[in-house]
Amino acid sequence: MEFKEKDLDLQNIITDEVNKYLKRDLSTLPASRVASPELINKYEKMEVPEDGRDIYEILNELDSEILEYIHRGNHPRSFSFIPGPGSRLSWLGDILTTANNIHASNFKNANLPISIERNLINYFAGKLGWPIKPAGGVFVSGGSAANLTALVTARDEKIELKDLHKATVYISDQVHHSVTKAFHIAGFLKKNIRRVPVDEDFKMRVDELDKIITQDKKDGYTPVLVVATAGTTNTGAVDDLNKIADICESHDTWLHVDGAYGLSHLLSTKGRELFPGIERVDSVSWDAHKLLFQTYSCAMVIVKEKQHMLNSFSEEAEYLTDVQSDDDVIDPEMIGMELTRPARALKLWITLQVLGESQYRARIDYGQELAELTESVVSEMEHWHITSKASLSILSFKYVHPSLTAAQNNKVLSNAAQRMASSGYAVTYTTELNKEKVIRMCTINPETTKDDIIGTLNRLNEFVIDEVEIVRS
Repeated sequence: MEFKEKDLDLQNIITDEVNKYLKRDLSTLPASRVASPELINKYEKMEVPEDGRDIYEILNELDSEILEYIHRGNHPRSFSFIPGPGSRLSWLGDILTTANNIHASNFKNANLPISIERNLINYFAGKLGWPIKPAGGVFVSGGSAANLTALVTARDEKIELKDLHKATVYISDQVHHSVTKAFHIAGFLKKNIRRVPVDEDFKMRVDELDKIITQDKKDGYTPVLVVATAGTTNTGAVDDLNKIADICESHDTWLHVDGAYGLSHLLSTKGRELFPGIERVDSVSWDAHKLLFQTYSCAMVIVKEKQHMLNSFSEEAEYLTDVQSDDDVIDPEMIGMELTRPARALKLWITLQVLGESQYRARIDYGQELAELTESVVSEMEHWHITSKASLSILSFKYVHPSLTAAQNNKVLSNAAQRMASSGYAVTYTTELNKEKVIRMCTINPETTKDDIIGTLNRLNEFVIDEVEIVRS
């Protein structure tokens, strides 16, 4: 029996589509574009045909509609969230690993891809200042999966499940929302989540942390876990890891660091001086699809003692007996949640091998230079004020017109940010700090130019001035 797929000229089709995307100049495309309600309705109600459609008709819909109306995180003027400026080398790795359909659950299925994964986990553990043994970890889909994996590992190490109702955990109000979601999934009670206040630099107040933990112990709770942040999403702040580690050690509490974005700065010129005390933590999350320039999805969870992960995730399964590894080769499926998993590490390996550390260092340093340029330009703009200084290539700033109320200034800023995104020129959404709307920019794309920065700030200022006139009229 012949199947339809064999009749398609897929070799030429794939070559044409790849070449089309390689030739794109992203700077000439909209940084963000939202589909109309009519177009959304078309695809939400599209039926699966009985006999199939022409592939060129489908590709036309993909190119002209489906892939046109997206937020382009790899655009050189995409400054909101944490942009995803994936390298084309990573894209190449995606193509090759997907084409080979690798099932990277165990060593015998994919011995060299998993050897590469283990090698990279060791490499990044070394950057943390940890010994290769007993440290260990796995590649996962993203920071959410990494945080959840670490939290479950910490839970199982520090408390019996039957006593989980007594467990308390500690975060600041600047923590990423994936952490609170992970607490819920891991079974920690919402009423036992303690939010520690932050200081004027948006870092966790360690004096308050110690007081809260001490009081919880007096009240009969078991402090299980503190989650610190190395590079908050809002401001790029790094919590005082050394002082937090002191507190965790004194109370026998696990210290996890959400470094999904920030830890890649360990490859920068300043490197380890940005994260004093990182070698003392118990586990970290680390996203490669942020500042390691990988396409989605590619992240890591690394734990100082791999045995703790084995305690949480290793299970016996009779149908896996023939493929389970021996000696000290521990299969990824034994230390993480996934059995079915792609070979995520390969594309990062390709990128690191081709570019080398020096190119990574230059790219990460350049992102911080762009943030400092942004801070300098904003400081000279009338009625604009820096809210958080450039830190790990992130900064925030706000507009305060003296004749407007705080609510009006917030509205002006929000409307201006929306107009910027709608224009397609750049994406500079707001966030909230100290209950005020601020523009937050993250400048990590190596393709971003200084003219991109200045052009974006000039347009943003023009939108703000226009919005002020609207409010005052």
